[in-house]
Amino acid sequence: VFIIQPTSAPAGNFMELCLLLDAAKRASAARVTAVIPYFGYGRQDRKDQPRVSIGAKLAANLIVAAGADRVISIDFHQHQIQGFFDIPVDHLYAAPVVTKYFRDLALEDLVVIAPDVGAAKMARGFARRLGATFAIIDKRRPKANMSEVLNIVGDVEDRTCLIVDDMVDTGGSLANAVEALKDRGAKTVYAAATHPILSGEAPSRLANSPLERMIVTNTINVPEEKRSDRLEVLSVAELLSKAIRHVHSNESVSKLFEIPKEI
Repeated sequence: VFIIQPTSAPAGNFMELCLLLDAAKRASAARVTAVIPYFGYGRQDRKDQPRVSIGAKLAANLIVAAGADRVISIDFHQHQIQGFFDIPVDHLYAAPVVTKYFRDLALEDLVVIAPDVGAAKMARGFARRLGATFAIIDKRRPKANMSEVLNIVGDVEDRTCLIVDDMVDTGGSLANAVEALKDRGAKTVYAAATHPILSGEAPSRLANSPLERMIVTNTINVPEEKRSDRLEVLSVAELLSKAIRHVHSNESVSKLFEIPKEI
């Protein structure tokens, strides 16, 4: 049995996943696989201050306790989250879907931008696939969902820039990055993120920024009121369907979740 359920807001989605897993297990399913396009508690992967929960670990424990024998997910916030589960995890990457889109655009003078040091490996993989160079934005976070750009390491003047990240939440960090790139002479700025959380003022913030286009995937449903001409949603259905087929047939899925090699 394969149960497809993202754990994005509202919180009831996570509870629904657990109930479905429990129901399948109690119905004597031989194997139950939780297909979670977006793992919603992934940012709570460590104690960054006293007396806080490690939400990602707790969520993993609950999924296993509810009856999951295996998990398929896309672009965890941190790769180490795979180790929070005591069952097999197939960690897929949306990079092939996104890079195909930009390859078809055939953009000239492309430079892939990592919005922070943590995204450098992801950006380097995208740059390799697209035959582009890459740059890194050095920023600091005074508090949650707020960032300040300190410096840009790399040449972006008169270049087409592509910012890549695993998710876009409030859009504040992305808007600041776009402004910083334009201030340093970038010709055009695109952005791509796997998970479109788009909370709060994110839709209007992105619509009012000098961003050419925002590319996301459908790991999270984007309601009509959050859509705009600048937002384009790509489907990961084929990626997930291949993973499900391989798991069901007991075939290797390694080619589907391979990390793009670095330059």
